[in-house]
Amino acid sequence: MAHVSRKLSNSFEGALAGGGDPATSPLYVFGPFLRLIVAAGVAGVTFGASVWLVVLTVATVSAMYRLVMDWVTDGSGGSGLSEEEFGGWAVKVNAGITFIEYTLTFLVSMAALVTFIADRFPLLNDTLLGLWQYRTLLAIALSLLTGWLVNRGPKVAAAAFGPATAGVLLLLWIMIFATINRFGLQLPRIDWQAFRGEYLEFTFGGYVRILAVMTGIEVFANLVAAYSGSPAEKSRKAFGSLLIIMGTTCVTMLVVGPAIFSLADPMNAEVSVFTQTMDQLLPAPLAYMGTIVGVAVLLSACAASAQGLQNLALGLKYRHYIPPMMGRKNTFGVADGPVWLEVGMAILCFLAFGTDEETYLAIYAAGVFILLSMTGWAAAKRLLRHLRAEFSAGHLAVLVGTMVAAALTTTATIIIFAERFREGAWTYFLLLPILYALFSYFRARLGNPSARQERLGRLIAGSGPLPTALPAWRDRLGTDGLMRRILVPLDGSPFAEHVLPLARTLSRSLSASLLLTSVVDAPPNAGTPSERSKYLEDVTAQVRFYDIPVTAVLRHGAPPDAIHAVADEYGVDLVVMSTRGHSGVRRLLFGSVAHALVQRRAYPLLLLRPQEKTEGGPPIRIDRILVPLDGSHLAENVLPFAERLARQFAAELLLLSVPDGPEGSGLRSQLQAYVDGVAAVLDEQTVEVRTLVTGSGAARTILAVSEAEQVDLIVMATHGRGGLERLLLGSVAASVVTDAPCPVFLVPPRSGR
Repeated sequence: MAHVSRKLSNSFEGALAGGGDPATSPLYVFGPFLRLIVAAGVAGVTFGASVWLVVLTVATVSAMYRLVMDWVTDGSGGSGLSEEEFGGWAVKVNAGITFIEYTLTFLVSMAALVTFIADRFPLLNDTLLGLWQYRTLLAIALSLLTGWLVNRGPKVAAAAFGPATAGVLLLLWIMIFATINRFGLQLPRIDWQAFRGEYLEFTFGGYVRILAVMTGIEVFANLVAAYSGSPAEKSRKAFGSLLIIMGTTCVTMLVVGPAIFSLADPMNAEVSVFTQTMDQLLPAPLAYMGTIVGVAVLLSACAASAQGLQNLALGLKYRHYIPPMMGRKNTFGVADGPVWLEVGMAILCFLAFGTDEETYLAIYAAGVFILLSMTGWAAAKRLLRHLRAEFSAGHLAVLVGTMVAAALTTTATIIIFAERFREGAWTYFLLLPILYALFSYFRARLGNPSARQERLGRLIAGSGPLPTALPAWRDRLGTDGLMRRILVPLDGSPFAEHVLPLARTLSRSLSASLLLTSVVDAPPNAGTPSERSKYLEDVTAQVRFYDIPVTAVLRHGAPPDAIHAVADEYGVDLVVMSTRGHSGVRRLLFGSVAHALVQRRAYPLLLLRPQEKTEGGPPIRIDRILVPLDGSHLAENVLPFAERLARQFAAELLLLSVPDGPEGSGLRSQLQAYVDGVAAVLDEQTVEVRTLVTGSGAARTILAVSEAEQVDLIVMATHGRGGLERLLLGSVAASVVTDAPCPVFLVPPRSGR
């Protein structure tokens, strides 16, 4: 799956984003199914049993994926769960099957596409010089066009192919209501003879031919990270998207399927059964529009498979499973080699085997059900572990249901291989070991990547949207503004007041109120409580002069504890303060109070190192915001804050990554791909964004870039290159705050409230 360039807000958006493949399946699965049972003369007995078996399989596997979506929210879906439960071998098996499946998606979708066109232009079924059908030449031309468009970048591809899934969903529901209007609601009848004697083979044969409807079900688990909301909300929305698409598919099979059986002639090689049914159920303009919609969504499915292979190759390259040359980028910033490889393989297949989608469906479904089986048993393994830790009847029931789903998918896999072995399923026994051996060879030769490289590789591979850590902080911020209450600690000194112009600027731009607080702990020269109270009243009056809502709070005790208590009591979203401690700016890292507040990891902290007297001065401008990223979840925590600040101030975001690593490791290009992916997400949010991968030494580079680019604000996470375990604050953040020429916005790793 290609990475998603913006957050999805609801289940319907997700259905349109990921449902192109499964939504198109009713357009082509009935042809091979009906040809089998009609030619054998068993259709009257086996039709209903096969259809209901598929519906049962879809329902049980969908229920299983509800668990997967709850457990795996980084976008890696069933593949990620299989890797977690089974280990490294599952990565290579998944990668090999996924590589094959992307190519087969392209083949099946393109073959179905030219079938739909040939339905309207039968001349395409004629042959040129007795060698190839004209439809084969059309498939080759459209394949080359698709590859060319995809290799011009995701924006061009998106503009060219568009959200065709909405059109095919509308078409299917029009067909459903047209069928009910003509025939009433007549669901397929189950004849139990279908499971006996000479009928059983055809019942299961028809079953496996329809199972292609499930080829896109995994994509909804991959989309989980693309939704806005908490992990639970994302999971719920993703499952809602799955229900929209798979529900439409099942209703189409149950309602329109009998109409196709009654109205279409599956032995007619000139026109597909779906087009025959459209022509009889719909008025001519709608039927022809249905063909156009089918062609558009199938073309978009081809493009999506090419983009998926593109990102898969990048991810495998960075995870050291394939040679670096396979991920080399073109002038449009995408890896064009994998796409041309896919297009080349498709052209060879079309020339050798033709453009009948049934030719490729057997291999297509076989690979999907290997992956679904692995996901099912991985889910069962995890549930069994949970059950052993805490037994309950509810957990046992879920485990039993999941094992039923796993058994169904495994049984379907066996049936597919047994039924369609000679029709192409055998190729998995050849291709998969070859790919597995190649992945193992290059991993051994190139060595294991670092943990950070491994994660970046997974992200770039398209197993989830970029970035994956946005939602947790975004949810907490809400939609009505970045911050609602800003706390400004003051100790009675002019140095502490240096932050007031910055605080006023934030208050005006973010429509936030200020909470001024001062703590009296009776150190030398601190002043008496009455003097500090008078001081707070004076500063509050100065702030109110600017028509800014402000409240003052005086507390007693140790400053870090008292400030934290005030922040918690008033629901503070941000603390803005000077970096000066009582021992001076340069001698202490951040100042004892600031350091103690950072350690609590409860809220973001905006620190300003005073350089000149600015109290009472004009508001501070924020035109350029620097965001250092190192590819970690922790660093990505800053992105929602940076995005909202950029929006409010109409500022440019500069995403910086420092490629500290051995030369030739590919880290520079890996990080460039990563920050470009993040930039694509932010760019879709109408935020002006640039990327920069440069330097060595994170702190040194951040400071140098902030000077050279005249940055007005640095937004970064409170962790060091050595990880949070090494330092609570991190040496990089410490160095940046100490020497930065501008304010530094620090985001802790998690909320303490």
